[in-house]
Amino acid sequence: MVGIYFSGTGNTKHCVEKLIHLLDGTARAVPMEQKEAADLLWEEDFIVLGYPVQYSNVPVMVRDFIQSNSGLWKSKNVLCVATMALFSGDGAGCAARLLEKFGANVLGGLHIRMPDSICDVKLLKTSVEKNQRILRAADRKIENCAEKIGRGKYPKDGLYFYDRIAGFVSQRLWFYGKTKNYSDKLKISMDCTGCGLCTGLCPMGNLTLENGRAAAGSRCTMCYRCISSCPSQAITLLGKTVIKQGRYEKYVKE
Repeated sequence: MVGIYFSGTGNTKHCVEKLIHLLDGTARAVPMEQKEAADLLWEEDFIVLGYPVQYSNVPVMVRDFIQSNSGLWKSKNVLCVATMALFSGDGAGCAARLLEKFGANVLGGLHIRMPDSICDVKLLKTSVEKNQRILRAADRKIENCAEKIGRGKYPKDGLYFYDRIAGFVSQRLWFYGKTKNYSDKLKISMDCTGCGLCTGLCPMGNLTLENGRAAAGSRCTMCYRCISSCPSQAITLLGKTVIKQGRYEKYVKE
């Protein structure tokens, strides 16, 4: 067993690591952007694939990973874990359908609500205390899921036809254009100090330092990793200003 995840602010990383360690204390979880992820995909037969849902869709980086390794999925047992701030419909189903196209055996889908990480949009912002409650509920769901999997019963979140309709009507119909391709909308304000932190965080290598300031390219996968960590709050994507930076460890430590 191996966990392979794409995580922007740490939510999905936590969920995948917790689940696989409950299922197999010796199993490893690795971020998707590391070359090692594809090597482990080749070696292991049971894959826990985790990612955050974006507008009821799979992040383009995750779709690229699945497609670029299309020959490695045949006969693999896969559990899709989708994290979200509130609702996705068929967040797990989106990846499941693509995986099945390449011969994977999708055992189940798990949807886990986690704290909102879209730093530059007011929607879904809440207190630290409420986010801590959300995390506790998420941990309980993961623990219950692991116990059921131990008995051979896999969750089916987001895998049914009515989930697909819900995901399409509620979000993809209106916002598919935002997640179809990588974004070129990442903005760097004059508040940037050129510290370079964001360039090391970006999973796509989309950020560079030019003339002492960060510069963005056209391959942003909308993970919000740079935006949630910028000490100057100088980076935005969907909004114009940073409303609240949020990372998983913030709610654990406070």
